[in-house]
Amino acid sequence: MRRGDRLFEIIEILRRAKAPISAQSIGAELGVTKRTVYRDMAALIAQGVPITGEAGVGYILEPGFHMPPLMLTPDEIEAVMLGVMWVQTRGEPELAVAAEKLIAKLETVAPAKYRTSFLEPVVSVAPVGQPEETLGAASIRRAIRHRKKISLVYTDFTGRHSRRVIWPVLLGYRDTSRIIAAWCELREGFRYFRTERIVEAEVLDTPIPRRMDLLRAEWRQATDAERKRYEDGIRG
Repeated sequence: MRRGDRLFEIIEILRRAKAPISAQSIGAELGVTKRTVYRDMAALIAQGVPITGEAGVGYILEPGFHMPPLMLTPDEIEAVMLGVMWVQTRGEPELAVAAEKLIAKLETVAPAKYRTSFLEPVVSVAPVGQPEETLGAASIRRAIRHRKKISLVYTDFTGRHSRRVIWPVLLGYRDTSRIIAAWCELREGFRYFRTERIVEAEVLDTPIPRRMDLLRAEWRQATDAERKRYEDGIRG
């Protein structure tokens, strides 16, 4: 790898990192020694890149740093195209349009020699049918984004109806269905709701009385605990 490319990759690694990252970890990802990483860090700092940290402690990129014009590798383009195709075949119309706009933007900034990869991609996904939904996925995403409760009538696998008020946390996309992860006021716990089983639904003006980051953290803890109980049951 040329040094210029390596410096760019180091910035990318620092941008992804959520905490200080060591020179050893960076070197392992790039296939170079710690000494090389130290030299590269010194070069980046000398060029004005706002990196803080030091050898033996770890490095972090300060917020607000703007990258140079976008550079994409063939693998990155193919990863994006695969994701876009998945969204176009499995996402709702609003996301499909957004995916198309994203490709148009990336195509304008990608190196000229790679632009044919957008026009004639080497990856593909199989088309699937769209699920029938009472409450559209776009409305669910907006409710999550704006921390709004959802009132719904839900049909379980036995065909029984129940009225719920939920605090949506995430909207999961599968090949032929979508699932809402949410706190259920009726059950006083986290539950999962298949969108095609929702008979009636309304996004309420009532805000979710929790910060979304805290609610998601609690959901992840509950999910991890449930997975552990399941695994312990299998081993038992």
